[in-house]
Amino acid sequence: MSDTEFRHGKKRFYDNTKFPRGFAKSGDFTLAEEELLTLYGDTMLGLETGELSPTNSEEKHFVKVIENPGKAKTKLERTWLKYVQLARGRKRFHTLNGRNKPETSDDYSEDVSLVEED
Repeated sequence: MSDTEFRHGKKRFYDNTKFPRGFAKSGDFTLAEEELLTLYGDTMLGLETGELSPTNSEEKHFVKVIENPGKAKTKLERTWLKYVQLARGRKRFHTLNGRNKPETSDDYSEDVSLVEED
């Protein structure tokens, strides 16, 4: 991770509320993404909240990405956006047998007419 100009956080970043077993064990992040989050997550959170001000071009670009996620270029930026979406976004719940009730307008018994032709 030496190819980045991003500052390391003062402490390792963890989210024990949303990811109590760790980022990688949640199944949502790869080991590389977990490493990025734990090393730089504290700095990225500080930049996002405004507690820290950007000190170089990479950090300035990160702040722009927070405002406009479509500009994300680096793995670090994409990983942070993924984290924000998973941690703060609405969690989707999938079920195998869940189905909406059919509406009464879907009843087609009146529309079907049996006509015998001989």
